[in-house]
Amino acid sequence: MKNRKKTILNVIVILFILSFFVTPLGHYGKIFLNQIFSFSPSIVPEADRKKITDYSWRLKDAEWNFFNFEKSKGKVVFINFWASWRLPSEAELKGIQKLYDDYKGQVDFYIITNENRPPVEEFMEKNSFHFPVTYLIIGDKSSVKPPGKPPYSYLIDKEGNIVIDKEGIADWNTSKVRNILDDLLSK
Repeated sequence: MKNRKKTILNVIVILFILSFFVTPLGHYGKIFLNQIFSFSPSIVPEADRKKITDYSWRLKDAEWNFFNFEKSKGKVVFINFWASWRLPSEAELKGIQKLYDDYKGQVDFYIITNENRPPVEEFMEKNSFHFPVTYLIIGDKSSVKPPGKPPYSYLIDKEGNIVIDKEGIADWNTSKVRNILDDLLSK
């Protein structure tokens, strides 16, 4: 009897683990784990902050129209490089969406991908994201170095100083990030 209970428990544990690999439960579980183990990003010390000197950077908006990053000169800017196929990006974007909802109109958000429109639009709809998507023009220069593997994010102050330079997933919907944004906006 005791061995039978142990066997049943082992089978249940194995089925639960397998569900992470072959069912949607696994996808959502992995996103949840990524979110649990993501932390608020670190601030770059003032003495180590790099300054953006060239704002002449071409991008495409959600309608595929070209525009220039120059329009954000003198503003607080949040830049995030992401990919719909990268699980850490998907986990991170949920917090970015909340940040965007609270700071749109005050902070310029550039949520940048180098993918084509159809998969991005499908991803946005599936996840109920409505932040503005920006498309990177492959081969064009940029003001900040795009990452090799997304996610990668920057927070830039009004003078063009990079206040946060975060490689990998972070929790952007924290009081720490909000306090930094409030401070940068008040200057």
